[in-house]
Amino acid sequence: MANILIVEDEKSIQDIICEYMHMEGHTCFAADDGVVTVMILKHNPMDLMVLDIMMPHLDGFSVCKVVREMSSLPIIMLTAKSDEEDKLKGYEYGVDDYMTKPFSPKILLAKANALLHRTSVG
Repeated sequence: MANILIVEDEKSIQDIICEYMHMEGHTCFAADDGVVTVMILKHNPMDLMVLDIMMPHLDGFSVCKVVREMSSLPIIMLTAKSDEEDKLKGYEYGVDDYMTKPFSPKILLAKANALLHRTSVG
């Protein structure tokens, strides 16, 4: 159904998210740092991105800023950073939704499907 980029430096979390997305028929691409993320996005069309903030080389806020210069790709920020300031910063940079860890994979999937439906992909 949709191509989803999972940007998460913790492999176990990456695997859980991909498993739930696959159950819904989506194709997952994975990146564990911001630089790889930008390269993937430049060469592969994506329908949605799940984005962590704290990553090596280029953080999620910086990735979000670069992505917003390239496209209006729906972005769900999924991070351990739960401060109000971080959430507001995420929305200022253009994320569509913000979830904090620990998280429910079922809720993440529901949010992803809602965004994909709204953008006519899902």
